Amino acid sequence: MSAPRHIAVIDIGKTNAKVALVDLATLREVSLRRVANAPVRQARYPHHDVEALWAFILDSLADLNREQTIDAVSITTHGATGALVEASGELVLPVLDYEFDGPEELAAEYDAIRPPFAETGTPRLPLGLNLGAQFFWQQKRFPTEFARATAMLMYPQYWALRLTGIAANEVTSLGCHTDLWNPWKADFSAMIDRLGWRALMAPVRPARDRLGPLLPALAERTGLDPRTPVFCGLHDSNASLLPHLLADAPPFSVVSTGTWVVSMSVSGRSVALDPACDTLVNVNALGDPVPSARFMGGREFSVLTDDQPENWTEDDVGAVLAKRTLLLPSTQQGSGPFPHHAAAWLNADGMNSGQRFAAISFYLALMSATCLDLIGADGPTIVEGPFARNRLFVGMLAAATARSVVASEAATGTSIGAALLASDKAEAHGKGLRQEPPVDPALTDYASTWRAAVEGRG
Repeated sequence: MSAPRHIAVIDIGKTNAKVALVDLATLREVSLRRVANAPVRQARYPHHDVEALWAFILDSLADLNREQTIDAVSITTHGATGALVEASGELVLPVLDYEFDGPEELAAEYDAIRPPFAETGTPRLPLGLNLGAQFFWQQKRFPTEFARATAMLMYPQYWALRLTGIAANEVTSLGCHTDLWNPWKADFSAMIDRLGWRALMAPVRPARDRLGPLLPALAERTGLDPRTPVFCGLHDSNASLLPHLLADAPPFSVVSTGTWVVSMSVSGRSVALDPACDTLVNVNALGDPVPSARFMGGREFSVLTDDQPENWTEDDVGAVLAKRTLLLPSTQQGSGPFPHHAAAWLNADGMNSGQRFAAISFYLALMSATCLDLIGADGPTIVEGPFARNRLFVGMLAAATARSVVASEAATGTSIGAALLASDKAEAHGKGLRQEPPVDPALTDYASTWRAAVEGRG
């Protein structure tokens, strides 16, 4: 086959699942299918509806292939998720939803055996946000089923297994606050051997590896060429980072926005990461450690706006800046730079919907600026994902960081990065508008007021 051009990217986010068709010649999405992704809250514990997702994936591949012949398939998913499979490839237990609090039952026991932050760059997180805690809880609560497992897979590679029949793992998902990976030694953490899990870990392969062709039955089901290669895949925030690693000169940072807003610093200032503020060490697609910080900004945006369309005027913005209408953290507690702060509004009496939207956008930008500061970010900041289209967010982020911000043009930055796994070229995709730090003192004064109010709460 000739060099692949049209790449179908399976992109499983926590809130939505997508299959995007990316044209490598233009590095743009040319078609997209999307479906809501909600956990099933029944049976043994809340879990991902993998069969519904599988039907969506196959239908989308078939549909997109009728529009344009698909040359290759790549995969990206959210983190903190893994699968336990038996020799046949079938799940031995449902794929656990990381927002389920079951693993907290064994928190004390797990804390006694998990590796320190210095070894893994993984902070201790609540619920099932540490994948190691999920697997530990499953082993303790369902020992018979766990004993049938022949492989532990990260979530992107679970879908790769279903597509190719080949079991693998990959470092961006292993290195995403799992407790399972030592990013400095490029090997599994000591906990893996303490728990006897090393034999269960499928072979670690690069994100850019062609695992194999599509299984024949799936080629027939979707209409794809049976020789269509499937790439190993990677974690979604690292997919957003990859195009910039390949083409941009450091230092720079990337803010990947979705359910989670994940900030990643490349060649920034040297700082000591504080695990209590939800900073961590990610591992990029090239295998290198990346200082990172995050908060659940997309979820906060959905809750705060009730998913209503953007609707504001310049007068609304002026009123918010003049009155110092502030939203203080955190709407979603338990993670982010202020995990124990309860959200509060200041000077918000009488605000209309447009003013509320502006204040929410400013809040999300200031939280992102806080995350960037915690990881020593330097140079321009590239915003990927939905928030790149929010002009208020981008402007306040430039004001709060005093550095330029580039709003990516890609509808889904993760899809572009995942598609690049199929390319040998190191080309940057369309960057979009560049916002320089504004000269308007009202924005910088607002940012200073917000920071002082947050610090005043302790």
